[in-house]
Amino acid sequence: MAQYTLKEVKTKADEKMWLHADRPIYKDYPMWVCPLDNDIRNVFNPERNKKFEHGEAIRWIAIDTNTGKAVGRIAAFYDSNANDDYEQPTGGCGFFECIDNQQVANLMFDACRQWLASKGMEAMDGPVNFGSRDAWWGLLVDGFQYQPLYTNPYNPPYYMALFENYGFQNYFNQNSYVWRAESGVLSEVALEKAHRVLANPEYQIRDVSNTDLSQAAENLRTIYNKAWALFTGVKPMSEAEAQKLMQTLKPIIDPNLIYFAYYNDEPVGFFVMVPDLNCVIGKFMGRFGLLEKLRLMWELKVRKSCDRVFGIIFGITPQFQGKGIESAIMTYILENYIQKGRSPYKSFEFAWIGDFNPVMNKMIRNYVCAEQHKMHTTYRYLFDRTKEFTRCPRVGFKRAEK
Repeated sequence: MAQYTLKEVKTKADEKMWLHADRPIYKDYPMWVCPLDNDIRNVFNPERNKKFEHGEAIRWIAIDTNTGKAVGRIAAFYDSNANDDYEQPTGGCGFFECIDNQQVANLMFDACRQWLASKGMEAMDGPVNFGSRDAWWGLLVDGFQYQPLYTNPYNPPYYMALFENYGFQNYFNQNSYVWRAESGVLSEVALEKAHRVLANPEYQIRDVSNTDLSQAAENLRTIYNKAWALFTGVKPMSEAEAQKLMQTLKPIIDPNLIYFAYYNDEPVGFFVMVPDLNCVIGKFMGRFGLLEKLRLMWELKVRKSCDRVFGIIFGITPQFQGKGIESAIMTYILENYIQKGRSPYKSFEFAWIGDFNPVMNKMIRNYVCAEQHKMHTTYRYLFDRTKEFTRCPRVGFKRAEK
């Protein structure tokens, strides 16, 4: 009879075993894309992850004692600065991989719960990231037939039962949408609004090909802070954060995929999209040395073999929402880029639209005219099993100050 034990990651050999524990699990899942080792390794590097300034993290490998082989992995972490946003001190568990065995899953979940409780936590979310929500966040529960986007989670369907059998409950869902270039479908209402915007000389839609990236970053920050400042729980983007985002994206930027909408030369909306690296990096099997970097640039810039776009972020300032700016940008891309044969891309995907934000879901369905095709779930486990569980509250507007 199989026996299982946990081993804490302490050495480089342990870390390699932890990183590669996913490989055997996905051998029969052709849609899975092996993530880059450095992307995940950096999450647990205090020199690269600022979350360690106010938090801690720990990792375990689940091992079959009969064979000595890894049968699962998990990490637990907390950020004391984030707890102001929760009803109770809440940590996280993530980077979960496991064979189809509830005993192994429970062993790992128990370790996370006990460690987090010792740090003063009263709940844990999972599977989540010890970092920003735009990466490694949520459990895939619908859309297994599609390849994941770069740094977006993919997992076997049985993971859902492993979480729910332990007692995790659905805290919120994250919807992903796709807009397919081959159909070029926009609703009549959206198209009418778009052409009305495009025909008005006061409006302009422009890509960043002739724009300094530093200025593009500042335009993005201006719009983002206006678009999101009215939502509770959303912090404004700093100038440094905006500049860092653009510099991070700089090596893979396609100028035809970053668009700004202007009203009388004032930036009022943006779409920031990049080629989806998962179209290329799956062949690297986690490696990203010099050879892989050169190959990535060759595939993206020369061969243009990436046919899928990852929508990183978009926003419209409040006074221009509902006027068709979103549709105008998609129509501009369709008519001036795709239909003129200039685009190698077949689909545009937009991830991480929380079900707690009905305004954003409605906007991307009705104005961008994208189709929902994947869903991830963020689960929560309350340590006090007698406490009433409540789902994530809907995003609300802050009252304007008089």
